Amino acid sequence: MDEGSSPRPEPDGLLSRQGEARRVNATILSLVRNSEIDGMVQSMRDLERTWNRKFNYPWTFFNDEPFTEEFKKRTQAETRAECRYEQIPKEHWDTPSWINKDLFDESAKMLDEKKVQYAQLESYHKMCRWNSGMFYKHPALKDMRYYWRVEPKVHFFCDVDYDVFRYMADNNKTYGFVINIFDSPDTIPSLWPETMKFIAAHQEYIHENNALAWLTDADLRPDHNRNAKGYSTCHFWSNFEIADLDFWRSPAYEDYFNHLDRAGGFFYERWGDAPVHSIAVGLFEDASKVHWYAFSAPRLLYLSFHFAKPPNRFRDIGYQHIPYFNCPTSPKCRGCQPGLFTDGDEFLFKEDCRKNWFKFVGMD
Repeated sequence: MDEGSSPRPEPDGLLSRQGEARRVNATILSLVRNSEIDGMVQSMRDLERTWNRKFNYPWTFFNDEPFTEEFKKRTQAETRAECRYEQIPKEHWDTPSWINKDLFDESAKMLDEKKVQYAQLESYHKMCRWNSGMFYKHPALKDMRYYWRVEPKVHFFCDVDYDVFRYMADNNKTYGFVINIFDSPDTIPSLWPETMKFIAAHQEYIHENNALAWLTDADLRPDHNRNAKGYSTCHFWSNFEIADLDFWRSPAYEDYFNHLDRAGGFFYERWGDAPVHSIAVGLFEDASKVHWYAFSAPRLLYLSFHFAKPPNRFRDIGYQHIPYFNCPTSPKCRGCQPGLFTDGDEFLFKEDCRKNWFKFVGMD
């Protein structure tokens, strides 16, 4: 906005500059390679159009290699906000010294025979580990409280006229999500048993208002619960998450991640950050601090593990990461089919774990 021009009122009644003045310490966060520039620009364009042009939160890009000048130039051109380009420290990205390379290779071969995707890509295992327990340790985030994770090639469909970070702060929320799906038990056969070992030694970390019932539900996919040794495999799909960094910095999560890290499942199996984050939030956090962004006609479904009356300006976030959607019924959403879960093959519909979620929060 030019100096001296009249500020344009935003739909929620806040002026642009007032919105920026009330910003919390937060950033949009992306782990991305230089080769993914086209997909990153597309994601930025969508989120800037639907939300960030109103609030100008900084973008923080992470890469295990230096960013190219082309990457910097093209991404900065998509936003008026500050863009920060950070390289991941070698000690945060490299395979830990206690991982046996021969065992990793043999395990990867066995996973590959079971058709586990990316099993033999060591870089994928490193990424899952970094997203689980290393990203929040980067010096670039030391003064940040909240982040919105955005990946390349995602779409945002709905105009959002409120500051989602301010909403999280004002309403004491820890974790926000839009999509809830099942994981493949073949990728995490020992994750729940290792979690049970940790819980046995650290009962003090379990929150009295936890989501254990959601994590252990066996009704919808009993085969998943059985093959994952008692875990439903339901998880928040973490390619979209809006979260409080202080939760990951807490003693409970740090101790839990360190336990899992030493167990080796990020490499000997294919533990993803989505089930790791979901289990931790479900066990160690007050369930009322978990927020599902949802607006559905004819009534507003505001689920934070309990029902509450939302602010008038609350609207949800339409989102797609192939092959799944969160597409609400709202006049503020364009370009997606309301209620659509996936546009992929029919078998993908059974991966929807929302029924478990709705049962847990007491909604038919």
